[in-house]
Amino acid sequence: MTETSGGGRGLGVFPPKPNAIRELFGTAKALIGAVHLPPLPGSPHYEGVPLDEISAYAVEEARGYLGNGFHGVIVENHWDIPFLKPGEHGYETAASMAVVTQRVREATAGSVGVSVLSNAAECSIASAWAGGAGFVRVNQWANAYVANEGIIEGQSARATRYRSRIGAKPVKVFADVHVKHGSHSIVADRSLAEQTEDAEFFDADVLIATGSRTGDAAALEEVEGIAAATVLPVIIGSGISAANIGGLLPACDGVIVASSVKDNGRWWGRVDPARVRELAEAARRAGAELP
Repeated sequence: MTETSGGGRGLGVFPPKPNAIRELFGTAKALIGAVHLPPLPGSPHYEGVPLDEISAYAVEEARGYLGNGFHGVIVENHWDIPFLKPGEHGYETAASMAVVTQRVREATAGSVGVSVLSNAAECSIASAWAGGAGFVRVNQWANAYVANEGIIEGQSARATRYRSRIGAKPVKVFADVHVKHGSHSIVADRSLAEQTEDAEFFDADVLIATGSRTGDAAALEEVEGIAAATVLPVIIGSGISAANIGGLLPACDGVIVASSVKDNGRWWGRVDPARVRELAEAARRAGAELP
């Protein structure tokens, strides 16, 4: 029998489903490394670098995580900054992300996901399905907020129909609650618990808590508030380091890590295997089972 999500948390506003963290990573608490890609074709900073070189870079970064205690990686087009809004991404973005994702998946043993910024749920699903990835991250799955890119609306209705139409139902959705890099004044009259329930009700598989921006840690109270309002697994999507994971991992089902394990401590740095091992060991002491 497949274990379902939740462990007794929340109200269960969507029928029970298998625990996506256990399904994807084979563990109760997953360590996921973010592979921040160089600029891709079509983006402002792209300078004609062949996709083979970008793919080799991504594989090396992924191995830095997966060879040093992490369970999976998520491939992200971070150097395509400034990011487009959903529906504005070109064919070249989906094609590039699919190729790179497939190369990473074929070269490594961990579970692989995709995040096309900003909030490009359909493009992420297309890239993930073509590249053989198991999950996508969508920053705004339900409701709306004001982001750097403007007003961003929830993508769940269109994305779930698109996923079904292309036969990509196995691709899981990791959805943020109170996502970083934005103002939530549009839904400020609704509690954290209500917004958590909205994401679950709209058929997300995993929920994500974050700080206010890339590299900022999520508050323990926010993580616990999301977890208390859902039966889905909850992970932390920013600000995790070897210094704070011991206090945060017991409250959640996993983490997405990048900046703190880069050689310069910034998202644009290179993955430092020694820092990855240090964080993985701290996670083990906090209850994670390492691969």
